[in-house]
Parts: sequence; structure tokens; C-alpha cells
Amino acid sequence: MPDKETQEIGLHFLDYWRVVRSRKEIVLAVALLVIITVTAWTMTLPRMFETEAKVSLKEDQADVDVFERSGGSFSYNPYFLRTQFEIIQSRQILYKVVENLNLCKEWGKKFNEDKSPINRGLAFSILAGSLRVQPYRDTSLISIIVRMEDGTEAALVANEVAKVYREHRLSEKRAQMMRGVEALESELEKQTEKVGKAEEDLERIRRTLNISTAGGPGAMAIDKMKLQAMQGDLIAARVDMLVRKSRLDQIKDLSGEDLLAAQSFIVGDASLGNLRQQITDTQVSLKLMLENLGENHPDVKRLTAGLEELRKRLNDGMNGMKIGLTADYSVAKAKYDVLEKELNAVKATDIDAERDKYLPYNKAERKLENERAVLTALKARLSQQGIELEIPRTPVEVIDPAEPSNSPVSPNLFFNILVGIIAGIVSGIGLAFFLEYLDTSIKTVDDVEKYLGLPVLGAIPQRVKPLNEEGPDSPHAEAYRVLRANIQFANKGNGGAFTMISGGAGEGKSTTLFNLAYVCAQQGDKVLIVDSDLRRPVLHTILGMSNRFGLTNVLMRDVPIEETIKPTAVPNLHFLPSGKLPKTSIGLLDSQRMRELVKNLKARYDYVFFDSPPIIGVTDASILASEVDGVMLVVQYRKFPKVISMRAKRMIENTGSHILGVVLNNINIMRDDYYYYYHSYYADYYYRSQESVPKPETAAAVAAPTVDARKELT
Repeated sequence: MPDKETQEIGLHFLDYWRVVRSRKEIVLAVALLVIITVTAWTMTLPRMFETEAKVSLKEDQADVDVFERSGGSFSYNPYFLRTQFEIIQSRQILYKVVENLNLCKEWGKKFNEDKSPINRGLAFSILAGSLRVQPYRDTSLISIIVRMEDGTEAALVANEVAKVYREHRLSEKRAQMMRGVEALESELEKQTEKVGKAEEDLERIRRTLNISTAGGPGAMAIDKMKLQAMQGDLIAARVDMLVRKSRLDQIKDLSGEDLLAAQSFIVGDASLGNLRQQITDTQVSLKLMLENLGENHPDVKRLTAGLEELRKRLNDGMNGMKIGLTADYSVAKAKYDVLEKELNAVKATDIDAERDKYLPYNKAERKLENERAVLTALKARLSQQGIELEIPRTPVEVIDPAEPSNSPVSPNLFFNILVGIIAGIVSGIGLAFFLEYLDTSIKTVDDVEKYLGLPVLGAIPQRVKPLNEEGPDSPHAEAYRVLRANIQFANKGNGGAFTMISGGAGEGKSTTLFNLAYVCAQQGDKVLIVDSDLRRPVLHTILGMSNRFGLTNVLMRDVPIEETIKPTAVPNLHFLPSGKLPKTSIGLLDSQRMRELVKNLKARYDYVFFDSPPIIGVTDASILASEVDGVMLVVQYRKFPKVISMRAKRMIENTGSHILGVVLNNINIMRDDYYYYYHSYYADYYYRSQESVPKPETAAAVAAPTVDARKELT
């Protein structure tokens, strides 16, 4: 299955090639015409010079970034370059270029006969048509290209476009910043008025509510300060009370030596510490004394009495410390209670004052602070904008200015001719296929089999002359030998009477019939040619014989048939001319005499070939077809529409005749690959076989027995 599909595709391609090859004169003529036209048109075009100015584009920003911006550098804008392309080519830029270079006047001298200036719109159109802007990939560079007849003028225009665009960007940004400064100044004046009004409102509220302030306008009210001071005192009193209570609780829980040891850390009473030290020293002295003296010794008694006195004084001191700490805590607690009571009273008074006096005042004060903050921000922004306005900017930088070009870029003769060749070939092929589409004639053997349903007996090449003129060794003779062989196969090897019929005039049936008869006679068959085309006889001119007496005389019984049949210069070939047809004898073929004549001639000759007029429009061909043993339909290659041949076939079938097949005549072998190889194969085969063919004398001797043998078989 794949092989079949591949074969079909190949056949389709060959069909296309066959169309191109068959109409190669048209293809070449159209291609040549297009090439000549394109070349002539190219030669008439003016020489154009092209220059380029290369510029670098940046988004609007200062050359030096004085103020830090929160966003860092500018983010990528994919539409920036595309937008700038359009701006460069806009009327705003190009009108300015026209004005700066005075192009209306300059181009008026060039294009107007009276040297009058052209209008600005026309100058813009010319400039826009000469300008092309394109980017450099993956860069911020763009190319401003100008194409004109004068290279110097083109460079001047390209540089001026870059200059005007750069000035436009600078002026546009400066104008934008100036508008921003003006707007900021206007807002600053308004904000200053708002701050003044807020200050007046705050002062009016302060005086109305009789609020005293410390530290100038905007400071906290004195009552607020008192309340905060009292809250601080209360907190301090509470802390002091809690500290004293904690100290008292610790002392109460201790006694004896523990209390005496802890007091130095809790109370820090120096007198108690001295008493404790004295007791310790006395105890040490008493112990040393008892080692040497008795208990009743006066010194021992004196130290013992002193130790008791010191202990008593220490106990009294400890008790006094506890009483003092208790009293101290009571005083601290009383102070806290008084402060708390006083603070609660002040708070109650402050709540009323907050609602009636401080709330409106605080609102007015906060409003004033906000307005002042806005005013400060506006002043800072205005100062920043003023500084930025003075910083230089370079949004457009000319990298490579345009320079005059000495080499024209247009017209490109080689490119235009190449395009002309391609366009010409395509146009020629298109015209060839269009004509092929309009051509409904028979072109191939497949067309014959598809539309007529008949086998092809022979394919006769173009420009074939009668073989008696070309000679027996003509390469065209092989085509007629093939035709003879196919007739024998179609007629099962039997001879008989045959006629060649065509649908229209001039399809070459007479020449085909003569050459077929010539080949048959050359092969040893006894052949008779009957020129039965009584309306336009031509066979006598091919043979160079007289047409005075012939078929018409036989049918009218004026002359015996033996006197009208004439031998020719070709061995085994005889000829029966048509004779002169009287005007009163139209329809002469439609008679019993014609039937008897055909029967008589078949008995005398191996092959009898009847020439006939076209079957469409003339009844003679139909009569001949009904009387002979076989009919060959001659169809000329690419001459008449298929319907003519189909109509001729139906008319032959209506006579009840046996159609042997179709002879495809006048084929252009050099145009059609299929027929070219077909013809080349047989020609090559024929010429090779000539080396082994005997000389004419020997061939004739060999052919004679063959004829006798065939007669014996029949």
C-alpha cells in the first residue's frame, strides 16, 4: 500500500513537470518579458543613498541622582522603545525638522518647475517616506535611517531628526518639571493659608475656654501637668508604702540573733550595730577573765553587770526599731491614702474639663500639627524639585552621527533581476497551468483511456512527413510499425479493410494512413490505399499522381476498377485515387456499389486502407465505417476539445462498426517526457537493430516467404 501511494505521488509530480515542459515556450516567454520589464524599470529608478544616525535612549532621569529614591533605579518598561519609535516619526518631530532645514523651499526647487515652495504636508510625507527607525536587538540603541537621492542631504536630515528628537525630550521633561514646580508653589500657598487658619482657630479656642499653657503655643495644659505630677507622686507614695510594709513584715518575723543580724541589712541602724559589737567584746573579755579569776571576783562581777546592761540596752533598741518601723509604715500609708483621695478628686474634675475644654483644644492642636507637617513636606519637595530642575539630563545621546554616503543602496540591479527571474518563472508557470486548465483537449494516453475508453494503437510524433519522402530508414517509421503490430493484435492477425476517421479536420489521418500503408507494404503485405475522402482528397498529392480518374468513376461504372488502381514507387503498394466528384453525385458512397467494391478489394489485397473525411458534419465517414472491418479513430494531440473525440466515437459506434482503437497523432515528443522516452526507446531499439538487419535485397527475399506462409494460414 505505501508503494502505491508513493507511485501516485510521483506520477502527480511528473504530471506537473509535463505541463511545464509542454508549455516551456510560454514559461520562458513570460519569464523573459518579466525580467526585461524589471530590468528596464530598475534602470529608470533614481539612485538612492542611505545614511544612519545611531542614538542611545534612556528614560527621563538626572545624570546625577542627588536624592535617594525608595524604589532604587527605574524599572524596565517594555513599551518605552516602541513609544519612542513612534514619537521620532510623529508630526511633532518631523514638522520641526522641515522647519529647521527649510525643506519646503529646498524641495520646491527640486520638484517644482517654477521653483515654488511645496506645502508642509507634502514635505512631511516625503520626509516620512524617506525615514526608517529600527532598534538594535537587546540594547537601548536605535538607528535613524534616511534614504534620499542626495547622500549629503540624507545625512543632514538624519542628524537633524536626532537633534530635534533630543531637544524635544529635554524640553518636554523641563516643561513637565516646571509645571510640577508651579503646581507645588500653588499648593504651598494654599497650605500656608491652611496653617495660618489652623493657628487662629487654636488660639481662639484657647482663649474661649481659658486654657493656660506652659512653654508657648502647643504645650500641654497646666492642669494636665498637675494631674500627671499627682499620678507620679501617688505611684511613688505607693512604692514607698510597700517598701516600708515589706521591711516591717520581715522584722516582725525575726527574733533574737536573727533579728540582730538582719537589722543591719534591713534598717541599717549604726547604734544597734555598736551595741552588738560592745556585747561581743565584753563577752570575750569576760571569758578570758574567768580563765584566771573566779565568778565572785569584783572585775568579773563588774563585766557581768556591764554585759547585762548592754543586752538590756540592745533589747530596748530592737523594740524601739520595731515601733519605729511600724510608725513609719503608718505614716507612709496615710500619705498614700491622702494622695489617692486627692488624685481621684482631681481626675473627676479633669474628666469634665477634658470633655468641655481640652477635647476641642486637642483637636485643633492636632489639626494644626498635621497642616504644619504637610506644609513642611511641600517646602521640602519644592526645594528638591528646584534642585532637580537645575541638574543636567541626557535622555538621548547621539552615539554615531550620520555621514554622507558615496555608495547608492538602491536600485539593487542584481537583487531586482533575481526577483524578476523568480517572479517571471512563477508567473510563466502559473500561466502555463492556467492555460493547461483551460485546455480540454486530449493530451495523454491516460486521457484517451479515461474519456474515450479505447486502447491506444499508436503514438505518432510531431512533424512527420510521408515516409516516401523521409525514406525507409526514417526514425519515425518505427511508430508506424508499432501501429501495424497493434492493428494485427487487435484484428487477431487478419488483414482486411480499414479506415481512419477523425472528429475534426486537419488531425493528420491522411498522412497517418499513408505511412501505415507504406510500412505494411515494406513488411511484405500487399496493400491498397483508397482515397475515399471525396471532398478534400490529398493522397494523390503525397504520391505525386493524377486524380483525374478514380473511385468516383468506378462507383459510377464509367471505368473498370482495374484501370483506376495504379502501382506506386513503393513495392507492394497500390493506389486508388478519388477521382473527380461531380456536384450532382453527392452521396455516391451510400450505395450497393461501395459495398461490392470493398468486398472485391479485400479479395485482392492483404490490407485495404480507406481515407475518409471527418465524421462530424459529413455522412461519408459513417458510411465507410459501416462497410469496413475495423475503424481507427485519429485524435490529434492538444488540438480539439475532448467532446469532439467523444462525439466522433459515439457516431462510429452508432454505425455498428468495430473500433480497433485510437491513434494519438502529432505528439510533441520534446515537450512530453512520457512520449519522449517512448519515442527514444523505439528509435534507439530500431537503430541498434539495423546493424543486424540484412541488406534490402536479402530482406526482400526473406519477406516473400513470410507473405506466402501467412496466405497459407489464412
